[in-house]
Amino acid sequence: MTDKPASVPTDVDDQQAMERILGRPLNQTWTTGALAPDTRVKVVRDPVWDGPWQLEFLGTIDDMGAPQPNKHAQALSDELLYWVTFDTPQYDSNGDGPYRKAQVWGRYLRTEPETA
Repeated sequence: MTDKPASVPTDVDDQQAMERILGRPLNQTWTTGALAPDTRVKVVRDPVWDGPWQLEFLGTIDDMGAPQPNKHAQALSDELLYWVTFDTPQYDSNGDGPYRKAQVWGRYLRTEPETA
């Protein structure tokens, strides 16, 4: 999701927009063992290639939709896709963006300890 004025209620609008694009409601059934909504994460870069994001950054697992199995041919076994809201808008490795939220492959997420 690209950056949007703060006056727009993003959570509801984002979910409705994605459901229109997909042509179906987003799944709301959370998978056992998946990272919980509101979990703080660091989105990391791949050690093998220059991506998927230009930088490593912090975000939060978003409850817009439950994590989904990653069905990409290069996905790891049992890898999930998570909706993540970024602390600050980010550009992907192609220079597209800025994005404030995106679906991120589980392999690129590291949990971050809560800070006081």
